[in-house]
Amino acid sequence: MHSDPIADLLTRIRNGLMSHAMYVDVPMSKIKHEIVKILEAEGYTSNHEVLSETKFPILRVHLKYDSRHKPIIRTLRRVSKPGLRVYRRKGDLKPVRSGLATQILTTSNGVMTDREARKRAVGGEVLCEVW
Repeated sequence: MHSDPIADLLTRIRNGLMSHAMYVDVPMSKIKHEIVKILEAEGYTSNHEVLSETKFPILRVHLKYDSRHKPIIRTLRRVSKPGLRVYRRKGDLKPVRSGLATQILTTSNGVMTDREARKRAVGGEVLCEVW
């Protein structure tokens, strides 16, 4: 059992990118599935699928590389941790790295990017940053 399943997801993706793997397998959960859907929508991963052949479903994340075989994701950083939660109000959500990075937040309206949270005028817990 993992004490921080979101950090486990991010670490598996990071390790897969460093080893130039085509995909990584992660134990399935709703929050991880939402994070992976956002990564795919933002263009950081190419595809994902849910494999339910075993007793516990597995989330398979297909990683994305550029034409020179360099990972699209340069940095994947966990912001809010179980020991130190990081919350942002709607007025405190600023673009990260001049808008080139994406923050993934969990809000009362679900999991979304920082751009979408600013557009909807909601705040929440900052889960991670990707660029």
